Amino acid sequence: MNSVVSHYETHLAPIYLWMAGGIEPVLSLGRSDLSAFLERPGVAVDLGAGFGMHSIPLARAGFEVLAVDASQRLLAELRRHGAGLPVTAIEADLLDFAAYLRQPVDLVLCMGDTLTHLQSTSQVERLMRDVAQSLRPGGQFVAIFRDYRDLPLGDRRFVPVFSDSQRILTCFLEAMPARVRVHDIIHQRVQDGWSMKVSSYEKLRLAPGTMVRAAKGAGMRCRVEAGPRGMVKIVAESC
Repeated sequence: MNSVVSHYETHLAPIYLWMAGGIEPVLSLGRSDLSAFLERPGVAVDLGAGFGMHSIPLARAGFEVLAVDASQRLLAELRRHGAGLPVTAIEADLLDFAAYLRQPVDLVLCMGDTLTHLQSTSQVERLMRDVAQSLRPGGQFVAIFRDYRDLPLGDRRFVPVFSDSQRILTCFLEAMPARVRVHDIIHQRVQDGWSMKVSSYEKLRLAPGTMVRAAKGAGMRCRVEAGPRGMVKIVAESC
């Protein structure tokens, strides 16, 4: 089993844009995810920014964006597709984001199931404290993540992610008491047939109630909503 960082850098990052459906459709989805937050541009932080699904729409809307991710490959894609936009890409652990801030910010994002990459509830609580201290009064934190409390059983643990004539990506979910082990299986067409590459890592089984308690414990107002693509959405506001 790999760490989250090595899994993404060596296994998923090289195919991430492919599995997401291509850059422009993904940026359109990212803009849709943020439609309620784009009217008043300011300073934003995108935690787990990847190739820029949300950072680039923010910057196009007039935000100054600090994009933080641990993947060098994905940040290289962000810099390429976001060239000329007010986005600063930082290769770092998302828990260290506050060290790169020069001023309080208006918006902090943690999208695309990134929160479940944290190792423990205590790390979630630490992140929320740092977010609360980094937001200006009235600033907002927005996150989406998958609720892994009730995992699929039997054959439904095999989840088709994306495929075309040359490549197939399938995900297998393995339940553990406080975590879920994610196995990403890539079948790639080669000259004489198909090759298979498998890598796995663990995610936190994070409950919406845990996020609400962490946000309120950090002094923020918080609400839970239905998020895009079957995920949970958390919106917290600095008091």
